[in-house]
Order: sequence, then C-alpha cells, then structure tokens
Amino acid sequence: MASTVTQEPPPAASGRPGAPLIVTEDAVLLDDLLRLCAAAGATPEVHHGIPEPRGSWEAAPLVLVGDDAARRVRGAARRRGVVLVGRDQDDSGVWRRAVEIGADHVLVLPDGEQWLVDRIADVAEGVGRPALTVGVIGGRGGAGASTLACALAVTSAREGLRTLLVDADPLGGGLDVVLGGESAEGLRWPAFAASRGRVGGGALEESLPRLHDLRVLSWDRGDCVAVPPQAVRAVLAAARRRGGTVVVDLPRRIDDGVAEVLAQLDLCLLVVPAELRAIAAAARVASAASMVLGDLRLAVRGPYASGLDGGEMARLLGLPLAGEVPNEPALRRRDAPPGAAARGPLARFCRDFWERALMEVGA
Repeated sequence: MASTVTQEPPPAASGRPGAPLIVTEDAVLLDDLLRLCAAAGATPEVHHGIPEPRGSWEAAPLVLVGDDAARRVRGAARRRGVVLVGRDQDDSGVWRRAVEIGADHVLVLPDGEQWLVDRIADVAEGVGRPALTVGVIGGRGGAGASTLACALAVTSAREGLRTLLVDADPLGGGLDVVLGGESAEGLRWPAFAASRGRVGGGALEESLPRLHDLRVLSWDRGDCVAVPPQAVRAVLAAARRRGGTVVVDLPRRIDDGVAEVLAQLDLCLLVVPAELRAIAAAARVASAASMVLGDLRLAVRGPYASGLDGGEMARLLGLPLAGEVPNEPALRRRDAPPGAAARGPLARFCRDFWERALMEVGA
C-alpha cells in the first residue's frame, strides 16, 4: 500500500540521478529496503537518524524513513521526497507521524513494493525527456525497412545522441548481423523473456552489444522467436527512459508484442517501393498499424514506376510523405553498415529526418 499525504508529488531533486537515503534501525525493514534499492539499480546511503552534517538529508533525491525512526527525524528540515515506510497496515498512528515529519507518502510493505521500486528507479536513473522513439516498417517484403532502421540508428549515434536500435522482427535474422556484430558480447531478446514490471534503463543499456557507437537489442540465432508482450513493454519503456533516440525495426505482422511497441512509438516510417503492387501491400500494413499507432508516415523507395511519384503514393495510401529514401551502392560492402558513409545519400536523408523530427518534439 502506498498513500499520498500531500497533494503535490515529490520529484527527484533537481531531476538528476542520485542515491536515496534510508533512515532506520529496524534490521528487517532495512534488509527489505536494500533489496528494493538493488532491484531498482540504486545504492542507498543508510543512517539511523538525521545524517550529520545534514547535507545528505537535504540533497538526497529520495528519503525513506522507517516508521521506527519517525520520532528521531522530527527536527529535520522540511523537504519534499520523504516517504514514511512501515509494516503494520492497522496502525492508524502512522498518518500522524507522517504529518509530523512532513512526509509526502506513507507506504506499507510488502503491498507497496512495486511502487517503491519504481520510485527509487526514477531517482536512480534521473527524470528527463524520454527518447524520441521511431519505428520503421516495410510496406512489403524486401522494402528496405531494416536497412533504413540501421542507417537511422548509425546516423543518430554519429550525431552524438544516445542511441538504441531495437530488432522487433524475430524472423529477420538479427540486426546485429546487418551491423557486422553477430559475435559481439551482450544480451539478446531471449534473455529478457522473463522481464516483468520495471527494467532498469541503465542496466539494460550496459547489458547490450555496443556496435558503431550505439547499443543494439537483437535476436540471436536460437529457437526462441517470441517474447511475452509484458516483457516487450518493460524493455522498451526502460530504453525510452534513457533519453536520446530509440529506433525499432518492425515486422509487417502486428501481433500482441508488436502492438506493445507501436503504442510507445512517437512516429513510424512505412517504407514502400514505388510500384503499384507494393502500394497495395502497404495499404494493408498501414491499416493494421494505424489501429495502434498515432503517427505513420510514408518513406518512398525508387525508382518510380510509370505514372507514380511520391505525392501520388502518399495520396493513394492516405499518409504524409516523409521523403524518398535514396539508394546507396556502398551498402554492398560487408564492412560498412547502412548510413556509415557520413556524406552518402542515405546518411544525408537520415540526418535531415532527425533534424526535422527532433525539432518537432522540441529536443
């Protein structure tokens, strides 16, 4: 159980990551709080009473006061971000003690554990602008969606943004292969299949292969071809909390796991070759994706069939035109990932895309 005493929620101090402060002499309660901090990826500072000097009390982004210590911290300076933690749900006096120390929240374990883990993780990771999250999906097979997704991620990383490339297509062979990192150390999707609740953003980032200055969450070459939707939701939410950009390569089928991804996208590019049959196939993909996705845009791949241009394709599909994805002969080289040539046409397209997209969200 977690209940609020004041009306205004306590944010992390100055929005920056920091160590929570625990004040208690209750050994059992301390063990529980340390366990929850570890689950949230935080290393707390522990005291039996008000820290001396009192800078720790005032600077900590979150203060967890055990009910046993409420009397000892009465004289501390009033501040936001104080949680009074107890165990007895039938103790009505806990509310009076919370008011006496100026606590924002009263929390009773074990019922409030998940709320507290989320709160600790917020202050451990810092609270900032979520990542601009862009999906790429092919209008038909072989449209070049994976190539564009990789090029967008490589370009974002080259521009100095924290970048994560997510492979959401278990049957695509693995984006780590496209980037030349199939043997790189790090976790792949099957390792996160059991994820529930909240995943630490920092821990996720550090666990993934680092290729071309970006992190990659790909599929391996094993038999696992599905991850539960709740795991997809938890992992992508963790990735977004780290800020920067997240690029997701999507399959054309929309199952429960893909729907979880679509729900967290800021926008999605539908890559469609400039041919009538591809437009017919893309219309079906667009119809399915638009049931979940709010912002779907058309990215055209030439050469154009007779009578077609980007504007006409956008009209036929009923989508805004994001631009024409250029071909790049250098992609035939195995040692050069898509977008690696900074002055190449594909990198220029991606750079212009990020410039517009980041301006739209005010980043």
